[in-house]
Amino acid sequence: MLSYRETCDYLFTKTPQFEKTGASAYKPGLNTSLALDERLGHPHEKYRTIHVAGTNGKGSTCHTLAAILQKAGYRVGLFTSPHLVDFRERIKVNGEMCSEEYVVDFVEKHRRFFEPLQPSFFEITTAMALEYFAGQKVDVAVIETGLGGRLDSTNIIRPDLCVITNISLDHTDLLGKTLAKIAGEKAGIMKPGVPCVVGETLAETLPVFEATARRLGCPLVKAEEYKGKVPQGELLGDCQEKNMRTILTAVETLRTLPHYDIMPTAIEDGTKHVCELTGLRGRWETLAKAPLTLCDVGHNPGAWQYLGPRLTEMGRKRKLHIILGMCGDKDIDTVLGMMPKSAIYYWTQADNHRAIAAETLARKGQSHRLTGNCYPSVAEAYDAAKKMAKDNDVLFIGGSCYVVADMLAAQPRL
Repeated sequence: MLSYRETCDYLFTKTPQFEKTGASAYKPGLNTSLALDERLGHPHEKYRTIHVAGTNGKGSTCHTLAAILQKAGYRVGLFTSPHLVDFRERIKVNGEMCSEEYVVDFVEKHRRFFEPLQPSFFEITTAMALEYFAGQKVDVAVIETGLGGRLDSTNIIRPDLCVITNISLDHTDLLGKTLAKIAGEKAGIMKPGVPCVVGETLAETLPVFEATARRLGCPLVKAEEYKGKVPQGELLGDCQEKNMRTILTAVETLRTLPHYDIMPTAIEDGTKHVCELTGLRGRWETLAKAPLTLCDVGHNPGAWQYLGPRLTEMGRKRKLHIILGMCGDKDIDTVLGMMPKSAIYYWTQADNHRAIAAETLARKGQSHRLTGNCYPSVAEAYDAAKKMAKDNDVLFIGGSCYVVADMLAAQPRL
């Protein structure tokens, strides 16, 4: 039998993994997921589910909903992606990662069945999570889509509630080159009669959601119309107020359904202790105090419309050092145009095939009047920035989930 490390290596290398190779690993359609589901005996039918899609804010929304439900007394499964350090971050129950033994046993037990199907990494991971939650007898599982929605392998569930956080231009090569087309893919998680909360709407996306809701006969609830108080939760960052409206609207909607008893104290306690309750990392996370060292997984224009101004403002008062790496399939020039001009940049690349070379990113940065030196790894970029930064400076690490992942893996250097 393989060890846990060998099993992870098998999953990472023997199955097409979008996080590593990009579009070539994207496998749209539900046939393989349905076959795996049939093999496992439809485990997701044994508990309730909440399905979350969107361009940005999915992870924060899923983790906060899970934290609130935990404080309300439910046993909560949580399936998110990507992981930052350990594969098991993707599959949690009440904040605890699934065991290494479970991962090994699942692959050992089912690999002869799934190998002829040639499933993607995400299809296997989704099946693994859905079965784990059944075995753990969860009351409800919060399920994040991987990419899109309509053809995403998570879309075999029939949830109590759907949530679509927002829509912006990302993965346009796979989901469509307009906001309306991307909205159509995300709206694919909507189900007949199942309420759907939409976090943010635009002139191009609202008609898509409204038309889908009419066709399916499902209530459409707009978080922008939320009238209640929006508390300050544990997660920081300017985008989190909009996330919080989405989350609170989702909770209000759940409270109108059978089987959900969520008291205001659970909402308050859950939003204040998201990271402790669920293990969430990489969302405007403070890694050190002197210099103030922050990281964030935001990687597209929708995220940087908040991150850019916040860092620019910080750079007016304190010297700003930015360790930046990006994936080549992102809208790099638009993101770079949102970056603070006054910062010192440490151009780098994550240990990932999708990462753009540090030198290429630096050249693109120069066209936006962003200057700095190149480093072959995130750890080396951090070491250089740490030597340059004074205790009252600000050091930011981001541009990609994988840059943050490499940073967290090297965190003993802090």
